[in-house]
Amino acid sequence: MSKAIMQVVPGSLQDQATASGGSLAETFLNCDLVVLVDTSGSMIDRDAPGGRRRYDAACDELAKLQASQPGKIGVIGFSSYPAFCPGGQPPFQKGGTDLAAALDYARLVDGLCKVVVISDGQPDNEEAALRAARAYTTSEISTVYVGPEGGAGQDFLARLARANRGQSVTAEKTKQLAQKIERLMLSAE
Repeated sequence: MSKAIMQVVPGSLQDQATASGGSLAETFLNCDLVVLVDTSGSMIDRDAPGGRRRYDAACDELAKLQASQPGKIGVIGFSSYPAFCPGGQPPFQKGGTDLAAALDYARLVDGLCKVVVISDGQPDNEEAALRAARAYTTSEISTVYVGPEGGAGQDFLARLARANRGQSVTAEKTKQLAQKIERLMLSAE
């Protein structure tokens, strides 16, 4: 198993379950937000601050968010398939970008908490992803774009957010990603 899969991020659901002596399922019930993190091959681009990969910068910002909101953030990584990540850091799958499958997988939280998608906005099938977003009946889906300024992915993520009453923000090459997500969390309360 890779180190990324085994790492437990402070403040993650697994960390909080271990600290409280409770079950992961009980901890999950206290989530305010589920974050879908793109771990596809395009997230390897090194255009994040300091020449870092988008994936690495996104995981660092996600760790900051979990530390500031312990036990409140559920994480699902997605590429060719979605994966629940109770330890708080999604494995870097480096495959395609099946956003529709990730949205379908996360639909179990519809009405229970907010949903945010972090991506460079290049799904395998835009129409399928938009249909999956529209299938949510209660939870809004907001998006955070982490790709190059003005890229086509930015426009797609804005359309995805509009398809489900959400908001769309840009985290300039993953800078201040945690702050952007916290703003999205607070704006709908």
